[in-house]
Amino acid sequence: MFELSVLNLSAFDISLLLACALIAGLVDSIMGGGGMIQVPALFAVLPGFPPPTLLSVNKFASVIGTIGATIQYARANKSPWGLVIISCIAAFIASVCGAYLVTQIPTQWLRSTLPFLLIALLVFSIKSNAGLVHAPKHPPHRQKAIASTGAGVIGFYDGFLGPGAGAFYKMLYTRVLGFDFLRSAAPAKFLNIASNLGALCVFIYLGYFDLRLALLMAVANLIGGQIGSKIAIKHGNAFIRKAFFILVTVLIIKTFYDAFLK
Repeated sequence: MFELSVLNLSAFDISLLLACALIAGLVDSIMGGGGMIQVPALFAVLPGFPPPTLLSVNKFASVIGTIGATIQYARANKSPWGLVIISCIAAFIASVCGAYLVTQIPTQWLRSTLPFLLIALLVFSIKSNAGLVHAPKHPPHRQKAIASTGAGVIGFYDGFLGPGAGAFYKMLYTRVLGFDFLRSAAPAKFLNIASNLGALCVFIYLGYFDLRLALLMAVANLIGGQIGSKIAIKHGNAFIRKAFFILVTVLIIKTFYDAFLK
């Protein structure tokens, strides 16, 4: 059963949510990680809402915003549709499984390991030139197998927990498959949409959703995504690479705080 209580919010609270959603969409379209802005804002403004409801609202707004940004990237660079479609299916199915599992078991153990996984990701990325040059490493059939496997693992994680999933998808395409940042942007975002949709389906099926709040956040997220994707396309791979490093560093700090200091 959907909640429709967002109209009880004050003008200040609605403005704050809209501003955070717009900034989240902008940040997410360039480097991923918009949920770090959007989720805390939702929890701060709506402390009485069930957490799964707020998570589902975040997923919905992110899907809408990411679709808008993905269209911009897809227009700028041709996407390998066969690769994208098969890996999106894997990400969607895995995310459904992860989202269901998160309703059944505690996740604190995984939260404790996440900062260290992100540190490894950052070091691994800095020590390579991945993402600056477009040089696919594998033939098409192997590409599909690797992309689907990676998308399945990350999709499960996105449904189960989520922080940093966009960064992991981008890493899959740049470091593992050999794409540059601009050509990996659309495929990585398609994967993010697929895993967000998978988790969202589970939350909606279980009754955790607020339609009006979700639409409110989605409009602002979409606007932010359009602005951010145009900035990224204009400034190119080097800009996105720096933004990627900043995102992962912030994720390390935040996840370490959440796991050990909060």
